[in-house]
Amino acid sequence: MRYGKGHREETRRHIIDVAARRFREDGVAAAGIAGLMADAGLTNGAFYTHFTSKEDLVRQALQAVQENTQGTTVQALKDGAPPEVWLRRYLSPQHRDNPGAGCVAAALSAEIARHPEETRDIFRAGYEKFVGLIAATLPIGTPAERRAKAQALYGLMIGTLQLARAVGKGPESDEILDNGVKAGLVFISSVPELRCVTAP
Repeated sequence: MRYGKGHREETRRHIIDVAARRFREDGVAAAGIAGLMADAGLTNGAFYTHFTSKEDLVRQALQAVQENTQGTTVQALKDGAPPEVWLRRYLSPQHRDNPGAGCVAAALSAEIARHPEETRDIFRAGYEKFVGLIAATLPIGTPAERRAKAQALYGLMIGTLQLARAVGKGPESDEILDNGVKAGLVFISSVPELRCVTAP
């Protein structure tokens, strides 16, 4: 069968989209090539037409997720929304219950830490982008001070979401999310400005 122009790229993008969701839902190690290709409605043999290895797919999936600016939290940050708005969007039951469409850092940071440097560099670029968006919304401090506070705040957000997911759906998990929002707002408004420290 002869396919139209662009079919190969459409297929590659489809595999990446499927993988990006599965990696965030199940973890990279648990998502095998056979299962990913089955989810994409393709045969195993088609995989190496588009990717040199599973690690190549991991990198392209990370890149694709980080280029997606349609997430509600990212959009709120870009729009300059008040901190409570984007904190509640990130630390929401919807985000907790849908990891496959959510933050890569909350879903995969522990696994990505064990991947090759090239993969971690792509992850790091996404982290830097998100920290930059948070820092730009903070009201006071020098650029270095706002960046330092944004780093700590992002860590709070990630850890809160991970804990809420581990506890599971229910009142306790909802409370964890709500208290994470409250802690983030207190941190933004009242914690002394942090400063970047250079190791000796």
